[in-house]
Amino acid sequence: MATPRRFPLAVIFATVFVDLVGFGIVIPVLPLYAERFGASPLTVGLLLGIYSAMQFIFAPLLGKLSDRVGRRPVLLLSMIGTAAGFLLMGLAGRLWLLFVARVIDGVTGGNISTAQAYIADVTPPHQRSRGMGLIGAAFGLGFIFGPAIGGLLSRFSLGAPFLFAAALAAVNSLCVWLFLPESLDPAHRHQAKRRASILEIFQGPAGRSLGIVIATYFFTTVAFSLLTATYPLFTERRFGYGASQNGLIFACLGTIGAVVQGGLLGILLRLSGDKGLTLAGTAILAASFLALPLTATTAALLLATAGFAVGHSFVVATLNGLASKEASPASQGRVLGVMQSVSSLARVVGPVAGGWLLNLDVAGGVEAAHRIGPFGAVPYWTAAGVTAVAILLAAAL
Repeated sequence: MATPRRFPLAVIFATVFVDLVGFGIVIPVLPLYAERFGASPLTVGLLLGIYSAMQFIFAPLLGKLSDRVGRRPVLLLSMIGTAAGFLLMGLAGRLWLLFVARVIDGVTGGNISTAQAYIADVTPPHQRSRGMGLIGAAFGLGFIFGPAIGGLLSRFSLGAPFLFAAALAAVNSLCVWLFLPESLDPAHRHQAKRRASILEIFQGPAGRSLGIVIATYFFTTVAFSLLTATYPLFTERRFGYGASQNGLIFACLGTIGAVVQGGLLGILLRLSGDKGLTLAGTAILAASFLALPLTATTAALLLATAGFAVGHSFVVATLNGLASKEASPASQGRVLGVMQSVSSLARVVGPVAGGWLLNLDVAGGVEAAHRIGPFGAVPYWTAAGVTAVAILLAAAL
C-alpha cells in the first residue's frame, strides 16, 4: 500500500520543484529584461506584483475547481498555463506582452494549493503536516536552483531563462499527464458540486479554527515577505554585500528550509504536534526580527538569518497541515486555495510596507547616528510586532 502512494508524491514533489525553479528564474532576470523595453522602476514593480495579484484572485477559484473536477486536470491546466506564460515572456517584443505573460501565469498558477490538496487526499490526518513539508522542501530546492539557472542562462540572452522555464513546465505537464493518477474520490467531487460557495468553508464548527489558521498565515507571510524584499538593501547598507553575497545567503536559506521540511519536520511533529511547532516557529521568527538590526558581525547576521529559515519552515508546513485538517475531503482545494490567496495578498502588503518602513531608516541616515535606532530597526522591529500578533493567534488555536 505504501509503495503506490510514494510515486504520485514524487510526481507532486517534482511538479512543485519545477514550478519554483521557474519562479526563482524570474527573480534576477525579469527586472533587467523589462528595462530593455523601457520599463521604469515603478513599472517593474507592477510587473512583479501583478502575478501575486492574479493569484490572490484566482487561487481560491482554481482550488474550488479542483474540488469539482479533480486535482489532475487542474494541475495540468496550471502547468500548461505556466509554460505558455514563460514562452510568451521569452519571445516578447513589447512591454505589454510581458504583462500579458505574467497575468497568464498568475491566473493559472494554482498548482501549489492543488498539489497540497493532492497530498491531503492521499495522506492520513496525522501525517498531513509532514506531507505539506514535502511542498516546503520542493519550494526550498527550487528557490536554490532557480536564481542560479536564471543568472547562468542570462549570459546567452535575457530571454533564454524564460524559454528554459517554459520547456521545464511543458515536460512537467507531460509527466503529470502520463504518471499522475487522480486522487480525489468521485463521491467527494459530487459533494463539492453541491457546495458552490467558497465562503462556506468558514461555516460549521471548524470555521473559527480555520479563520485563526488563515489569519496566522497572513501575518507571518507579511512579516517574512517584508524581510525578503528588504534584506538585500539591509545587508548592502550594513555589511557592504552585493548581489553575489546575498544570492549565496538566499541559497543557504533555501537549503535550510529544504532540510527542515524534507527531513526534520516529521520527527519534530511527533515531539510537539502542529500547534506546538507553529508556536515555536512564530517565536523564532519574532526573535530573529528583533535580533537582525542589532547584528554587527557576519556570524551574527547568519545566525539571525538561519532563524528566519527555521521559523518559516515550521510555520508554513504546520499551518497548511492544520488548514487541511479543518477542511472536509470535498473542500480541500477551496481551503488550500484560500491559503494561497492569502499568501499572495501578504506578498503584496509585506514588500510595500517594508520598503516604506526601511525608507524611514534611510531618511535618518548613518551620519545622523541612527537617530531612529539601528539601521533596519523600523521595518524589522515592526515585523516582530506583526509576528507577535501571529503568536497570539496561534496560541488561540
